[in-house]
Amino acid sequence: MKSRKIRLINNTNIRRNRGTMKTVVVYRSISGFTKKYAEWVAEELEADLFRIEKIDIDILLKYDMIIYGGSLHAAGISGVSIIKDNLNKLRGKNIIVFATGASPSKESTVSEVRDNNFSAEEQKQIQFYYFRGGFDFNKLNLINKILMTLLKWKIKLKRDRTSDEKGMLAAYSKPMDFTKKENIKELLEYVRSPR
Repeated sequence: MKSRKIRLINNTNIRRNRGTMKTVVVYRSISGFTKKYAEWVAEELEADLFRIEKIDIDILLKYDMIIYGGSLHAAGISGVSIIKDNLNKLRGKNIIVFATGASPSKESTVSEVRDNNFSAEEQKQIQFYYFRGGFDFNKLNLINKILMTLLKWKIKLKRDRTSDEKGMLAAYSKPMDFTKKENIKELLEYVRSPR
């Protein structure tokens, strides 16, 4: 496997990526799955890469293409408020948001996540993608462990479990990683297409 280095840049070192658009990838990752996708996207697009903790609106405004990735928590995309709260300031920018979750990437999942996180008006300004990530209970912080334990008991109490729910229960004892670099292909094609 080829060694690769993705470098998180500091706030003063913004570089121009391939082509004419300055592109940034910003992410918030709890257990590493979103980070992996963010790194793949940044590498493919020769884009700058930031953890959300290292960014603010003034930095985002320096870019033409803004790609944000966050993991799902109770159907909400973690950290996406940096985009939603600043949509008026970001008008005219190309904005992409991707979410990662343990559920398979089905149209019903994608629609549910998109519609739960963005109003119809927001969806006009944001291109949305969903990537299947994974689940590793041991990498969660205490609050997320408590929430996921409650979910586990809720699923266990159900008589008739779906195949997704059965898979989720199995993941508590055996971490699952469904990340695949090929999942970002559609997002890359969108970014590279003429505007």
